[in-house]
Amino acid sequence: MGRVISYNDGMQHCAFCGKSEHEVRKLVAGAGVAICDSCIALCVDIVVQEDRPEEYVDEQRPLATPMQIFEALNRRVVGQEEAKRTLSVAVYNHFKRVRMEESDNSKFRDLQQRLERNGYRDSARDSEDVATHDDLEQVSVAKSNILLLGPTGVGKTYLAQTLARIMDVPFVITDATTLTQAGYVGDDVETMLQRLLAAADGDIERAQHGIIYIDEIDKIARKSGENTSLTRDVSGEGVQQALLKILEGCVASVPVEGSRKHKELETVSIDTKDILFICAGAFVGLDQIVARRCGTRESGFSASWKTQPIDERELLNQVTADDLTEFGLLSEFVGRLPVMSALHELTRDDLVRILTQPDNALVKQYRKLFAMDGVDLLFTDEAVEAIAELSIERRTGARGLRSIIERILEDVMFQLPSLSDAAEVIVDEDAVRGRHAVQIIYDDHQPH
Repeated sequence: MGRVISYNDGMQHCAFCGKSEHEVRKLVAGAGVAICDSCIALCVDIVVQEDRPEEYVDEQRPLATPMQIFEALNRRVVGQEEAKRTLSVAVYNHFKRVRMEESDNSKFRDLQQRLERNGYRDSARDSEDVATHDDLEQVSVAKSNILLLGPTGVGKTYLAQTLARIMDVPFVITDATTLTQAGYVGDDVETMLQRLLAAADGDIERAQHGIIYIDEIDKIARKSGENTSLTRDVSGEGVQQALLKILEGCVASVPVEGSRKHKELETVSIDTKDILFICAGAFVGLDQIVARRCGTRESGFSASWKTQPIDERELLNQVTADDLTEFGLLSEFVGRLPVMSALHELTRDDLVRILTQPDNALVKQYRKLFAMDGVDLLFTDEAVEAIAELSIERRTGARGLRSIIERILEDVMFQLPSLSDAAEVIVDEDAVRGRHAVQIIYDDHQPH
């Protein structure tokens, strides 16, 4: 019986399209299967198209307006109305600027095309409008970093944290006192970029749209004294010099691991032009510089006469770039922080509201902790007011509220997990003042 001879015996074919090795440029063969170069390219395109929507989710999200940001801050932050308004506008403008650069002024180009399509170019006025938009397309909006002034415990850090949560961007806090000029013991300024990259889970694009909060910025002011010319100020003026380019916007080489760069260390490039920097400090003594300039502390025959003296609480609202320069910040450094906002010391009513009103109020936090043990925690109105007064007496602001409550409830929190029949814990003014212990009500309704 005759046998049919096939001249294709032993020839490999693509498992996807069926083409032979003679019909394609390259054929990648594996264990019993092969794929051609055309099918490989098609698979790559499919994967890229599937990943692309996730990359541009943030660009398609509507940007929160200043009023929406302000309302969100109001739900979480008590007081500091002027600072919240200033920050709402500044943060909105910053991220609007980022979106504007990403879209490459597409709105202006669309308007120009629409005018040309409708024949409005014939009008001299419309031609002038188009020319104006042509000019705007070439405009590059500068970045506006933020400087927060105010004593400790008034909510500077919490405001920045809340803003980052509202805008859903990576956020890191760094202490200016730990930074030193490159080559000296301490953290380089690139360290905070490395931490921002870590907060973005290694996503460089997301990190480049994050927020960096630099606390204690007043501590890197130029040192004054007799020996300043004899020693190099590596943790003061040197840090300010190192921060200039990063604040303004530059491409920085950031180590992936470790804090020091060397030849063998892997680095990535991060562009800081779209990173929002919020610097904050107490600036102790700055109010005296402002008072001296405004004449509120002048005396003698040459003193200027003021019909309306400035309230000492409002002095920080009158701060100018020259005042900050006299305090010890470089004029170039101050120029890179154009948005300034002063936060004032919190009043007793502010502290009472902080304890009770926000979504994440301290009283609500401790009530939730006690609820895990099946116990209802109750603070009387007088107790809350007494806690606020203690914080004012200690001059610790909102930051000291938690430590006061911890001290009051420490003994109860030690006993509670071992008490099976406890039903309610009552904190009154006497318990806050230390006149008697916190009351524990048991299931039999008897206080102990």
